Amino acid sequence: MNFQSEDFNAQFATRRSRSKTIKVLLVDDSPLALTILKRMLSSSPDIEIAGTAGNGKKALELLPGLHPTVICTDFHMPVMDGLEFTREVMAQHPTPILVVSVSVQDGSANVFELLEAGALDVFPKPRGGLASEFSRAAPELIQKIRILAGVRVFRKARRETVGIAAPNPEPEPEAAVRMYPPPRIVVIGASTGGPNALHTIVSGLPADFPVPVVCVQHISDGFMAGLVEWLASQSKLRVELARSGESPLPGRVYFPAEGAHLTFDDEGKFLTTMEPPFEGHRPSITLTMRSVVHHYGNAVVGVLLTGMGKDGAEGLLSIQKAGGLTVAQDEESSIVFGMPRQAIELGAARHVIPLDKVAGLLIQACGR
Repeated sequence: MNFQSEDFNAQFATRRSRSKTIKVLLVDDSPLALTILKRMLSSSPDIEIAGTAGNGKKALELLPGLHPTVICTDFHMPVMDGLEFTREVMAQHPTPILVVSVSVQDGSANVFELLEAGALDVFPKPRGGLASEFSRAAPELIQKIRILAGVRVFRKARRETVGIAAPNPEPEPEAAVRMYPPPRIVVIGASTGGPNALHTIVSGLPADFPVPVVCVQHISDGFMAGLVEWLASQSKLRVELARSGESPLPGRVYFPAEGAHLTFDDEGKFLTTMEPPFEGHRPSITLTMRSVVHHYGNAVVGVLLTGMGKDGAEGLLSIQKAGGLTVAQDEESSIVFGMPRQAIELGAARHVIPLDKVAGLLIQACGR
């Protein structure tokens, strides 16, 4: 599991006394799945099951009366599936949506279309009925719901075809990047809200982007391969999982293997390890950024995007101290401002910019 429970619980505790009960609407055509999800959430006193529905159409009918704080929806359902449901919710009743699905684990990247449509995060649907499985998965599900309960979402217009248009980035002034050495690599870290943020950046980079891009995304077990497949289908660059012993190549975007740390050896080749989580995370953004600095020195661009907690803040600081270019996503464009805020407070971010400006800055910095 890729979550930092102690860090999150400390932040959540400071707000809990002021917060209301989190009302959750569960949408799934499987009665067994609904029963399992109810059981998993029953251990949290601050979460209330506001209602259930077997398809998106029924759920839409319930929304005006229930006013849920968070919606958990499956992807494949009869009458109205999760994709159409998400589009309608974001157009009519903007509400934080958590996708609970087995689709990616079954080899399909289509579940990430729901993130394009406005859903904020994904979680693997529990299988079977063992109590031990519930107890292992419940804390992560509860934490994701608590995080999304604090997210403000906006109305999103319906459209016939789903897809985020490639941004038309506005380059930063040349003076802003000339003070740094020409980069040899870009490293990007993200958590909650990260898949869409990464999509915005990666889809905005040209096919001849001259340096490797390494991305570290916190995501639930079972979803990494689907995330890579989805981004690869929408990018001009080759997107793939990093393999130990291979050297990063220009014009490619790399992600850690499922549940593994991604670092570099003394020759600058990828090294993936199953070492224990670092400050609650595996993969750890900070470990990757520190390793990049160890090999590349100041010829690095580091970017920290939306996410809860503090992973990546110390890593970005190591890039900044080495003399590399560091960037944090601004609060307005972040789904969750926790990680960027931590980096800014540490003095690690040289530039704080909106998400839609990041690709332009990378093009400007690396295209010299």
